[in-house]
Amino acid sequence: MDDVRKTLRDRHICVVIPTYNNGGTIARVVADTQQYCNDVIVVDDGSTDTTSKELASISGITVVHYAKNRGKGYALKQGFRKALSLGFSYAITLDGDGQHYPCHIVDFLHANQAHPGALIIGNRNLSEVERSKGSSFANKFSNFWFFVQTGKRLSDTQSGYRLYPLKKLHGLSLLTNKYEAELELLVFPSWHGVELVSIPIEVYYPPQEERVSHFRPGKDFTRISVLNTVLCVLALVYGLPLRLFRFLAKWGRTIYAMLVFVILMLFIITPYVWVITKVGKMTEKKRKKLHGIIYNIARFFMLHHGIPGTHFTNHVAEDVNFEQPHVIICNHQSHLDLLCQLIFTPNIIFLTNDWVWKNPFYGLLIRNAEYYPVADGIDSLLPKLRSLTERGYSIALYPEGTRSKDCRIGRFHKGAFYIAEQLGLDILPMCLYGTGRVLRKGTHHLNKGPIHIEVDSPILRDTLQKQGDLKQQASWMRKKYRTWFEKMSNRFEC
Repeated sequence: MDDVRKTLRDRHICVVIPTYNNGGTIARVVADTQQYCNDVIVVDDGSTDTTSKELASISGITVVHYAKNRGKGYALKQGFRKALSLGFSYAITLDGDGQHYPCHIVDFLHANQAHPGALIIGNRNLSEVERSKGSSFANKFSNFWFFVQTGKRLSDTQSGYRLYPLKKLHGLSLLTNKYEAELELLVFPSWHGVELVSIPIEVYYPPQEERVSHFRPGKDFTRISVLNTVLCVLALVYGLPLRLFRFLAKWGRTIYAMLVFVILMLFIITPYVWVITKVGKMTEKKRKKLHGIIYNIARFFMLHHGIPGTHFTNHVAEDVNFEQPHVIICNHQSHLDLLCQLIFTPNIIFLTNDWVWKNPFYGLLIRNAEYYPVADGIDSLLPKLRSLTERGYSIALYPEGTRSKDCRIGRFHKGAFYIAEQLGLDILPMCLYGTGRVLRKGTHHLNKGPIHIEVDSPILRDTLQKQGDLKQQASWMRKKYRTWFEKMSNRFEC
């Protein structure tokens, strides 16, 4: 579990446990939680039993205590504020009565890595749990009104086992004090565009006669009904306009970027390329001009806000020389990847898919710049690639072969390492973060977010050969990329 604890800390994730009169269970819950997370904040919500004494005997935790019981909503609010003051970006909440299994902290971590910035909800498996009719009805009641207020469906809006993105908890100061605050903690972020993700969890409920419940049916259902009425009114005057604004902003960014690209390519670049390629003989000087065009297009879009809503940064190792030919490899997340790589030098040749090579907007430019489709086969391409490297070009390709849907590093194929071996070139590694979040695979709109690319020191042929055959080289490199990308993700997503 050391790796889990380290990753949680690297991503600035803590655990917040609100507790009220859980003297019989709180010590065990905290001890089990500490097996997975070093940073535990317990909020003692004015307990009158032995809870405070139990907490005083536990080392390595942060305790927030106040004398009067204020309710779960107030306890969560105090826990979140304490977490923010300590520099945490996310908080996993679980109850102090023992119903939540701390082992699911690992599942919440994985969900956070796949969906950074999202609010993760533990969807309880209640099929074999003995529940009162009131509890079952309350969950269905809450799910229905959540859908009315947000237009989104969740199957368990009453689960208290969650991971919250603390800096996206809009309306925290308006949060009510009792347990219905957990509904508000879903509604307000949803209105502001925070992604909501459900993951399956198991829960433990003791037999009915052993349960300690602070739920008062008459008062609590009245209070929940009043809250839902208020939220429905706010949904009309505040939530719905916010959702509409986000929708228009999202597609506005997308349409703007597409229009700029289409106008640039259709009315400026394509006519210019047509003149260069059709008038007179194609010379090396003309090909250099084509590469210069591609280079400047990339720099315009990435360095001069051609993609609205994004912030682009890069870092290049001091010993990188782009004038020297390499085999360039990079993780593959999005159609935007190529633009990010092209900002460094015009002397790059990409191996592309057929649809890129035949594209009606920029196919003419791509073909005459001597980009080649991988479908031609590596062995048949090698003489052409050798000629290009002798003329000072680097060969760029993606070892994964396809874009990653969840941005994780997929299996590396041997092709890049075979080309490097055949051409006698070193590997120049690049690693991208953010393009797969800004333009996700399978979607057609642009999201807001940071984009970052790093170029590391070249990996020499001798170093690669020490790793074994081509398959072993690919496996070794993938491990390096997984560590590299995880560090980048932890830095940006916390």
